[in-house]
Amino acid sequence: MQALLRLFRGARLPTLWAAVLALSGCASLIPQTVDLRTQWPDGVPRAVELSQVPFFPQDEFQCGPAALATVLTHAGKGIRPEALVDEVWLPARRGSLQLEMLATPRRHGRVSYRLEPRYADLLREVAAGHPVVVLQDIGPLLTQWHYAVVNGFDYETGTILLRSGLQQRQQMSFTAFERTWIPGGYWAMVVVPPDRIPATATEQRWLDALLGLARGGDAEATVRGYTAALQRWPDSLPAAVGLANQLHARGSLDEAARVLRTALQRHPQSVIVLNNLAQTLSDQGRHGEALALIRRADDTQSPFAGEVRATRQLIEERMRARGG
Repeated sequence: MQALLRLFRGARLPTLWAAVLALSGCASLIPQTVDLRTQWPDGVPRAVELSQVPFFPQDEFQCGPAALATVLTHAGKGIRPEALVDEVWLPARRGSLQLEMLATPRRHGRVSYRLEPRYADLLREVAAGHPVVVLQDIGPLLTQWHYAVVNGFDYETGTILLRSGLQQRQQMSFTAFERTWIPGGYWAMVVVPPDRIPATATEQRWLDALLGLARGGDAEATVRGYTAALQRWPDSLPAAVGLANQLHARGSLDEAARVLRTALQRHPQSVIVLNNLAQTLSDQGRHGEALALIRRADDTQSPFAGEVRATRQLIEERMRARGG
């Protein structure tokens, strides 16, 4: 196996891939690297290096804050690792858990998005300009968890480039990197501004990430994230409802109503859109329009029947209070 790793680092690809396939016992330990031989991701260049990604040498055992400062600064939120220690560093564990790694960027108005456990997705994100935080086991004998940031790769030499520890430009072979990446289940994440959706994001996973951002308390960032979602997936009902809810919560009732009217054109039978639009119109004092909408929703069997009844009751009470 050590001979294979040395060969991988220096060989040209035709020879390299042949050597990998010939040593089937070792190849079985690096399945995704082997797959790249015939399934290099479409549209991904053969070599990328994000040289503008900042570098923060880590203090002892504090690779989590250093990795987060790297990607947060790259995402436009300049911050030093020492400012993140109390948020992410767990002294009892002498490290940072993945939950803290995902949660911390959200408190700084950025979206943390966990990647699918695929080498191809990591490469796509780096090619799209997004450095990727990865969890590795770098212990030579015993487990030693470590966070690093992938900021480049080179297909021809089979090399992954990382900001890692005290090394500003660590080079690892594809095989060696995958071996360190496997024990953590290929865990990886990117940190992006809320209006920049990751290259590999799916609608549902992006919306899940925005729920985490909303819990972080940055309402304006959450609005930007939902707006970006609707631009990417204009027929997304959850994105429209989520955006309207955020707009309503900050008092932007006209904007919320516009979003919901557009959603109603695309989803005319949606009970939740009818309900929320009726609520918004009533909050604007347009109770007659609101009542007509909520009656449409009331005619439909749905899991939201209780909410619809409550909204209708509220509208009718407001109309009686106004004497009309």
